[in-house]
Amino acid sequence: MRYHQLTLPSPDLAILIEQLQPQVCIHCAARASVPLSVSEPKADFTDGVVVTFNLLDALRLHAPQCRVIYLSSAAVYGNHKTLPVNESHSLNPISPYGYHKLICEQLCREFFQVYGLLTATVRIFSAYGPGLRRQVIWDICHKALTNPVLNLQGTGNESRDFIHSRDIAKALYLLTEKAPCHADVYNLASGTETSIKELVNLILEQLKLDIPVHFEGTIPIGNPLNWKADINCLKKLGFLPEVTLDRGISVYTQWCRAELMG
Repeated sequence: MRYHQLTLPSPDLAILIEQLQPQVCIHCAARASVPLSVSEPKADFTDGVVVTFNLLDALRLHAPQCRVIYLSSAAVYGNHKTLPVNESHSLNPISPYGYHKLICEQLCREFFQVYGLLTATVRIFSAYGPGLRRQVIWDICHKALTNPVLNLQGTGNESRDFIHSRDIAKALYLLTEKAPCHADVYNLASGTETSIKELVNLILEQLKLDIPVHFEGTIPIGNPLNWKADINCLKKLGFLPEVTLDRGISVYTQWCRAELMG
């Protein structure tokens, strides 16, 4: 395996694609942060939309045989009262991050419909796993291990659909093998809804901590209230999540403690 490092957007990207002639491209490059997209929308647009357009255009010109798997986000859905959400639900982003992801999805559709470039989009819900930071599970673990009181935003009644990084990797491999890539779209999640209060209790239990928990009530701009995914489209390709939240949190809290405590 060869590793090439580029800071995108870069004029060298087209040259590299022409040299490599890739058969599959899994496009993960982005700023995966809603708060950063709110505070720095222009940078988020550049790192998301501009980079995605440049990549698709370079593939169209220099490797038209390539199959593209684009990593989008559940942020494109915004708030929905009816759960679970499937891929045909209305798309109403509430953050720059979500809007930019939606634009990138439309670019993938455009490049398939107009140029025939094979693309598929996967909308990832709440990802977690060793090595992943800036997500709610990392935030809870970090605060719990470094503070006498666990202060968290929101009410605790918000919910998420968590998916472990190992299951994400398995799903992406499956998509490269079985997705038609005719601008198709897939939800990637566990299909299970977990409240933040339930998550906090599970994390504190795994960390063996008994500390006060205080919810501040304020929900950050751009954060939806509840998430639960319908994953039937991905199941039809043969996907089933394997890592339960209990098992995933057990491994993640061990990694997090080692990261913070040495």
